[in-house]
Amino acid sequence: MSKKKIKEQEKEQKRQEMEEQKEQEQDTKNSCDELEAKLKECEDRYLRVHADFENAKKRLEKEKIQAIEYSLEKFAQDLLPALDSLDMALAAVSKDGLNAEEAVEELKKGIELTIEQFTKAFAKHGIEVIEIEEGGEFNPHLHEAILQVEDAEKKAGEIVQVLQKGYKYKERILRPVKVSVAK
Repeated sequence: MSKKKIKEQEKEQKRQEMEEQKEQEQDTKNSCDELEAKLKECEDRYLRVHADFENAKKRLEKEKIQAIEYSLEKFAQDLLPALDSLDMALAAVSKDGLNAEEAVEELKKGIELTIEQFTKAFAKHGIEVIEIEEGGEFNPHLHEAILQVEDAEKKAGEIVQVLQKGYKYKERILRPVKVSVAK
């Protein structure tokens, strides 16, 4: 083999190596371009999901604030009939031609109806009267002792008289029962 042929073979080999290297570089560049495109797509998707999450978070916060602001709406609506009953009782007592006894009876009926409506509205919303009996044992979690009285028939710490009803909302005390207790 001649030197010329060897040089030509070497040139051909170098040319092939350079072409292979260019192909590898092109493949690498294509791979990088694909990866960059996927990265941009992932970043875009991330930004959209993050924006959606932030929007949902703001919407839920707004809804929560509105729910708190309007939480008493149903309760207030349920109390309106009791207010109407008081207005009707007042109007009934104001009628001409009623004597004092009839006026008192009309007023009594109106007040009883109003108390019944209040009780129903409270019960509907989980507000209950704390039931206790006179002569029962004083419980500081449910009762507030307003007076201590001498009572020969009662033991110390027994409830002598209920002065004001107490109420609870579910398991929480809204107002304790105000009582007088034996010394």
